[in-house]
Amino acid sequence: MEQELTVETKALLINIGSADIDLSLLPADVKTTATAGPGAGGTSFFVQSGNHRIRLSIKKDSPLKVIPWRDGVAIQKEGQIIACGQFELPLCHCPGQAYITVSERCIFNCKFCPVPLLHGKVKTIEEITAMVEAAAERGKITAISLTSGVAESPVKEAAYMTQIVRHLSGRFDLPIGVSIYPTPTSTADLHAAGASEIKYNVETMDPEIFRRVCPNLSLDEILPALTDAVGIFGKNCVSSNFIIGLGETDECVEQGVEKLTSMGVIPNLRPISPHPLRKGEIDVERPSAHRLLKLTRINKAALERHGLDVRVARTMCLPCTGCDLTPQRDL
Repeated sequence: MEQELTVETKALLINIGSADIDLSLLPADVKTTATAGPGAGGTSFFVQSGNHRIRLSIKKDSPLKVIPWRDGVAIQKEGQIIACGQFELPLCHCPGQAYITVSERCIFNCKFCPVPLLHGKVKTIEEITAMVEAAAERGKITAISLTSGVAESPVKEAAYMTQIVRHLSGRFDLPIGVSIYPTPTSTADLHAAGASEIKYNVETMDPEIFRRVCPNLSLDEILPALTDAVGIFGKNCVSSNFIIGLGETDECVEQGVEKLTSMGVIPNLRPISPHPLRKGEIDVERPSAHRLLKLTRINKAALERHGLDVRVARTMCLPCTGCDLTPQRDL
């Protein structure tokens, strides 16, 4: 296809993060609404182009515009087409996966995340099973991915997630990835229940920023849990979101990436998504295209230095790549 998406253009699109589109051009089944993390509540869509995939939120005044083009769509900036591609069908939140938020609420108060202010629901096992079945009916599903806030306590959340994984692993022959806040037994319990991969998010590796933006969490709990997870789940099966744009330096990112990869953990560098519900509580800056490319190259070099391979991951964000510049897949 003419003007397939390049890694440099994808970095630019991630920096902007949104696009204006005539909603009549966007089929209802390709729209998806996030229910977890900093982007919760926003509606977005996926475009696939060449070897890359991008997720863009819908925003009327965005500097990007998506228009119909030949047999697909084109993305314009300042009236110039910078990439062409096709809409992708999200089976459940993202292409190829049933990616489900279990608890759409959280007792913690991380300053970058709107979930504690949205007071969402906690899905039942029956609802989650129905969502996986519906995703399988929509298209070819390759994985089940589960994430969650903390509705009552980390221990109760992990116990409920373990129940869900045990139920789903007995019903579906698919890899299951889980992203929750760790507890002393969550890693062993989830692995025994049938989880294939696990993610415990550090959010940031700058201790001062962490204390300020995640006042109820503890890196002293998360980092040892990641080490234990590598020992139980194995190589290339443990990852961690590392948010970019909270005020951390590039040196902090480089040191944090080195620490995580030396532990056997795959860092997922996630550009911050400023949310209007958190306006005034936190100053954030979405990383530039140049910074994204620089930090992704640093991440890639660290991964390869420690013998890790993102391409082996089968669940959650690493195989999706829609929100991030992913080393070894995009770059």
